[in-house]
Amino acid sequence: MEDIREQRISPDEGIERLRNLPFEDLGFAKLDHHRSLRHGMPEVIYAAGKSPEETASIFARMAAHAGNVLATRATPEHASAVIASIPAAEYNPRARTIALARDKTEHGKGVIAVMCAGTSDLPVAEEAAVTARVMGNRVELVVDVGVAGLHRLLAHRELLSTARVFIVCAGMEGALASVVAGMVGAPVIAVPTSVGYGASFQGITALLAMMNSCAPNVTVVNIDNGFGAAYFAAMINRL
Repeated sequence: MEDIREQRISPDEGIERLRNLPFEDLGFAKLDHHRSLRHGMPEVIYAAGKSPEETASIFARMAAHAGNVLATRATPEHASAVIASIPAAEYNPRARTIALARDKTEHGKGVIAVMCAGTSDLPVAEEAAVTARVMGNRVELVVDVGVAGLHRLLAHRELLSTARVFIVCAGMEGALASVVAGMVGAPVIAVPTSVGYGASFQGITALLAMMNSCAPNVTVVNIDNGFGAAYFAAMINRL
């Protein structure tokens, strides 16, 4: 509507953009183009379980509506199909994300710090970092600062005192989230990862430890859910 008022587009072009609100039916998927109006951030494609062709089709239709597009849990096959039609899209194999970041507008009011206990937690942390950046935030990624060597965490004192939101990814016993939360005066979103030996139970031990944190500024998302942590952190960072 602003584009029409400022005569950047014609009324007919405006109608064409609004035609597929509140959703566009592709037969195998219903794209929620209205979500950015409700949440301030667009729908994200969860590629797992979708064929490369389906993922590419959804990605292309979302890209046609301008703005940024993100797919998570994407395989190299998903990425090849998407990039074949949209060469500007970028695949991060560690994070398993496909991102088309055309709008560089910064919506967050501060820095989101993404921290992970060990390099083995990095896939989840990178998923969080990519998501937060696509959502218009400044992100600082800090790697391998787990409780087995806390002096590594203390080397980041400035970030600990200035970041507006923290995302902490940890497997094993999941202690890093409580340690960080005890040191900062900001929300901490804890992400348990499925990293560890047998008694870690694929992240359940870290999940329960984080949920039982004595630090009151900790909230917890699902195991390996870097995307969910980043989406929530982006919403907090806009307040």
